Amino acid sequence: MARKRSGDHGILDYVLILAGAFIMGFSIKNIFTPLGMVTGGVSGIAIILKAKCGIELWVTNTLLNIPLFLASYRIRGWKFIKRTLAATFGLSLSLYVIPEIPFLMDDLLLTAVFGGVLNGVGAGLVFVNQATTGGTDMLASLLQRKLKQYSLVQIMQVLDAVIVVAGATVFGIKFAMYALIAIFVMSKVSDGIIEGLKFSKAAFIISEKSDEIAQAILRELNRGATGLHATGMYSGKSRNVILCVVAKKEIIQLKELVVGHDSQAFVIVCDVREVLGEGFIEFKQ
Repeated sequence: MARKRSGDHGILDYVLILAGAFIMGFSIKNIFTPLGMVTGGVSGIAIILKAKCGIELWVTNTLLNIPLFLASYRIRGWKFIKRTLAATFGLSLSLYVIPEIPFLMDDLLLTAVFGGVLNGVGAGLVFVNQATTGGTDMLASLLQRKLKQYSLVQIMQVLDAVIVVAGATVFGIKFAMYALIAIFVMSKVSDGIIEGLKFSKAAFIISEKSDEIAQAILRELNRGATGLHATGMYSGKSRNVILCVVAKKEIIQLKELVVGHDSQAFVIVCDVREVLGEGFIEFKQ
């Protein structure tokens, strides 16, 4: 069962947000920056400015986000920005306190992949707890209020693409291409964390012993089951199709349970990206 949250004040949520921000800070400061891999966002701008002007990463990250937070607070209110404020503070703090320990300097591909994995883990922890690290995410949210014909994702892609191109002009196209690999890895890892924490399985069970199987599911798995009225188009018979959603680790037990009651049962198993409700992820108030 998913852990319970107490409104917007879950302490664990903020601990995970800060942990994610520090993981991102480490990858930005010690993996991407030494090799000039600009992966978009305010952190990408910070990498460029450090190379060209010597401005510290945390200074750029803080100064560029201040006007964005002020504008967001004025337009969207405190509820919209408070978690993102924690994440942005954590990222700036990490860029300030984490010592510079550059490594993987001789292998661009390993740098891109490993940096992408680390950044993806950090971003995933931030995103899954309903926050971002500010920057282009927040700017895109503000611009989308004026550019309603474009989606938030489209605006973010354009903003990040401009920053990546700017990085290519400073560090060269070779590093920009490796940065694209890092961006791809980061997106896959962060998506995996977000979806992995919510991933479930749905089973449609067609059986002559549907009532017996449904009772076994309720009793042995402690999961709910819903009977859907259906008619076999070949046989013309009416019967109940059992719909049951379980955690991915429970799907083997569910299949064994069904076969134990009816070896002729027809079972369809589907991936479910997110389930809200009792026993899974609870609705936020």
